[in-house]
Amino acid sequence: MLEKALNGGKRYWTLIFILLGISAVGFFTYLYQLKTGLGITGMSRDVSWGFYVGQFTFLVGVAASAVMLVIPYYLHNYKKFSKIVILGEFLAVSAVTMCLLFIFVDMGQPMRIFNVIIHPTPHSILFWDAIVLNGYLFLNIVIGWNTLQAEIKEVPPPKWVKALVYVSVPWAVSIHTVTAFIYAGLPGREFWLTAIMAARFLASAFAAGPALLIILAMIIRKYTKFDPGYEPIQSVAKIVAYAMCVNFFFILLELFTALYSNIPGHVLPFKYLFFGINGHMRLVPLMWLSIFFSLFAIFLLVWPPTRRNETTMLFACIIGFISLWIDKGFGLVIGGFIPNPFEKVFEYWPTFPELVITIGVYAVGFLVLTILYKVAVSIREQQAESGSEPVH
Repeated sequence: MLEKALNGGKRYWTLIFILLGISAVGFFTYLYQLKTGLGITGMSRDVSWGFYVGQFTFLVGVAASAVMLVIPYYLHNYKKFSKIVILGEFLAVSAVTMCLLFIFVDMGQPMRIFNVIIHPTPHSILFWDAIVLNGYLFLNIVIGWNTLQAEIKEVPPPKWVKALVYVSVPWAVSIHTVTAFIYAGLPGREFWLTAIMAARFLASAFAAGPALLIILAMIIRKYTKFDPGYEPIQSVAKIVAYAMCVNFFFILLELFTALYSNIPGHVLPFKYLFFGINGHMRLVPLMWLSIFFSLFAIFLLVWPPTRRNETTMLFACIIGFISLWIDKGFGLVIGGFIPNPFEKVFEYWPTFPELVITIGVYAVGFLVLTILYKVAVSIREQQAESGSEPVH
């Protein structure tokens, strides 16, 4: 089926070469980081996890969100998702690929990654995170690829594929739960030391991933002959709406616990993020923008007339996605380090090389996504021309 990725128009190949170019720039910048060290980043002794780990954390949620399509379609026979579920599975493949690359670039010496294999430590959360991420990547590649092959032959997928689908459902929840435990299990960082961390991770995941899926589905509809359908997109928009509501509610719970208890270790990170401390307020505008975008997106998605209007619905998904990226891909990680355990403020901001490497990783991820979507869309276009439907 990969031969379908080799056939495309001018717009497709232009996008491919742009992504390849950006990836190359990111790669050569990474070689500079590998030679010079992590000193070229904005990280320090006090902020040892930065932009890379923030993106990793956010993208794990994007990957886990595929389960929001898998459960209704495979487990509850919700046929409206027949056209869009493969897009969610391939989005998960791309997102996990970027997750692994962000961990790779965050390591000062990437060879240390092999220590997970050479010296397995089951008592370490990082060990289990490596297991669930690679396992989830494998599951989505196998499920998505075999499903497409079955559709080409116009036969149901093998029974063992459906068995893997059932396995992928709890596995999707596990990748974000285990990632949340990396943070929630650190007693020295009171901002993360909360039992609701995993639930908050899942809520944001089930909002951000489907929101991005809607954006991608609308782009596919505009530039290809494949139409994912109005009703499936509307159903996914409802998932985004309620997941964003739950996520915002969880944030309010965190705020109540921190402010009502008035324990300094819990209060100060929130104070820094939203009001600043002693003139240190680099993240304050971003965090308030996140809150505003989140509330505005919730309003547009919950109110039926604006959700049914695809223009306002798409706008809501874009600003909702940006809101969640700021909160989880930036504020959550950095907020756990500022102020430090001695209540001193050492601010963090990503450097230019750090940003270039990050953009390069995203380019690699979207290159993988573009190729996978080209294969899937080509098959869907053939089905539309022949009048056949996916067989499951």
